[in-house]
Amino acid sequence: MTATSDRAVTQKIPNHLAVIMDGNGRWAQRQGKARIFGHKAGMDALQTIAIHAQNRGVKVMTVYAFSTENWTRPAAEVKFIMSLPIDFYEKFVPTLNRENIRIAMIGTRAGVPKATLKSIDRAMVDTAQNTGMILTIALNYGGQAEILDAVRALATEVKAGTLSIDDITQKSFEQQLTTAILPEAYRNPDFVIRTSGENRLSNFLPWQTAYSELYFTETLWPDFDEAALDLAFDVFSQRDRRYGGIKK
Repeated sequence: MTATSDRAVTQKIPNHLAVIMDGNGRWAQRQGKARIFGHKAGMDALQTIAIHAQNRGVKVMTVYAFSTENWTRPAAEVKFIMSLPIDFYEKFVPTLNRENIRIAMIGTRAGVPKATLKSIDRAMVDTAQNTGMILTIALNYGGQAEILDAVRALATEVKAGTLSIDDITQKSFEQQLTTAILPEAYRNPDFVIRTSGENRLSNFLPWQTAYSELYFTETLWPDFDEAALDLAFDVFSQRDRRYGGIKK
């Protein structure tokens, strides 16, 4: 048995992998190019990693594509990022269909250009029958806003008399989160990877990552390849997840 196959046998693979794809702009600037070139390279990296993640056994992969705070970036950069789903549809959806990967989206649709949403909606429809990994795009997503929206939804039901305060549980609250679209067993990430050397979650799935294992790497996202993901899975395999308990 080769070293690669040995690794495949011994590694623990997260059911739900979440990725903060950071460092695209810096990657481009280090090559003397405009930041937008980094975002394009990041899109290529996403396809590579998504396919490899599915091949390794990941059930759900959620990627942080654009946060609610990213609107403060230069207008030209934001415009380019919002065009990427259109390119993604044309270039990658046929490949994702061949790989049996399904597309989903979480985040706020308000404010996102219609052409961008149209491409994402087409991708979701065209891949809806796929039964493999779910690739969830977090677009215009903010974790704190998501929690507030969930609280407002439950408060509205209480005010209307359709829900009692005693009926507000962890499960009913999670039903109001955008990740409720995912299979219940896989809604919360097991493993969160952030590239580019930043050591924070930046408002990404704050409720859902309460017991996620975190992994930070200096590698910039466009340089994050299959070998880098396997190395991250090596680290995940060594983690002892106790969820607040003790190991028996």
